[in-house]
Amino acid sequence: MVSLSALAFVVLAGLVTCLATGLGALPFFVVDDVSDRWTVALWGLASGIMLSASGFGLILQGLDHGTPTEVGVGALAGVVLVVVAHRVITDAEVDPREFAEADFRKLVLILGVLTVHSFPEGVAVGVSFANLGLETAENTLVFLGFSVPVLAVFMTVAISIHNVPEGLAVSIPLKNLGMSKWRMVGAAVFSSLPQPIGAGIAFVFVRWARVFLPYGFGFAAGAMTYLVLTEFIPEARETGRPLDNGGVPELAAGLVVGALAMLPLLLY
Repeated sequence: MVSLSALAFVVLAGLVTCLATGLGALPFFVVDDVSDRWTVALWGLASGIMLSASGFGLILQGLDHGTPTEVGVGALAGVVLVVVAHRVITDAEVDPREFAEADFRKLVLILGVLTVHSFPEGVAVGVSFANLGLETAENTLVFLGFSVPVLAVFMTVAISIHNVPEGLAVSIPLKNLGMSKWRMVGAAVFSSLPQPIGAGIAFVFVRWARVFLPYGFGFAAGAMTYLVLTEFIPEARETGRPLDNGGVPELAAGLVVGALAMLPLLLY
């Protein structure tokens, strides 16, 4: 059984990652523009964090609970979901102007498009909390009366940091459209709203059917790795095109710093 308090705790963690997306709009409260150099570095940082969290955290945890085949099947399923999501988004692109002008019905439709993009990140958070509150679980921290897996702490932080450049990417076109600063924050947060939903669903699923836990870890790792390789890094390369050396030094620096930040996953 899954207690409501445990589920609420996981959804709250997903809400933290969702709210972190709004941080991407905060630079515009103090500056009129964010340089391409910093944008590329932020994408690199997010990519390094996500790759390290996937490899050192999710995949290793998956192998602790199952076989390489089970983790591999889960990873393949995660990749398939992202591929399908890409096609859905391509067929139903969201114009940034719609954030400002949408009525409730249109917002629901926009949220549906965003779900296929950010839902896998929420799944990663939910799966990482699989051992929440289990007294027999190892490598946990006590927080608000819960035994919280260290991996869950890292994943929540990792997804939150990753959401900052995503929030920035959402905010830049909205600023160009003349949207107010606080509405940019709201739009950025709205773009990650599926994450707490995905976190809750994934958590309930792996707690009810723990036999699927290695598949769940593999699914989250596969989805996030594919997102990094097909979206984050290409986005950074495109943004860095006008920079010296195509922004590669900034991207590489961000990748290294992000990877190093997640190295403690190897030690827990």
